[in-house]
Amino acid sequence: MKSIKISRQHIDRLIQHARAGAPEEVCGILAGTDDEVSEVFEMANTEHSPVSYFMDPKEQFQVMKAIREMGLRMVAIYHSHPASEAFPSAKDVRLAFYDDLAYIIISLMNDEPVVRAFSIKEGRVEELKIVTAWMECP
Repeated sequence: MKSIKISRQHIDRLIQHARAGAPEEVCGILAGTDDEVSEVFEMANTEHSPVSYFMDPKEQFQVMKAIREMGLRMVAIYHSHPASEAFPSAKDVRLAFYDDLAYIIISLMNDEPVVRAFSIKEGRVEELKIVTAWMECP
């Protein structure tokens, strides 16, 4: 996966979720087909922390079941960095268990939020291109 397709509406929803949860990190799951996001599942950050997140296993199981029932797959995991850049921290890299997913980070460090996507495999971080124009009208 060299890129991930996310509509502008979904990007806006991620930013809205990050702003609503600040100063704590927020997290969630993005579902779709291949590398194209069609559903956003906002999750609770059970750590209630400004520097880390943890998804409730029971809530995660329910979301995974819903994704399967919709005929979709998990495409990405997202979380926010309320006061740091949109780049995976050492902990983010250490806890990146899914080689085939994108990891999306929303930074609220500056006035204008920054949303970036990454592939994290065996400790290596590679930025992915976020493609948004595919669902927008010309």
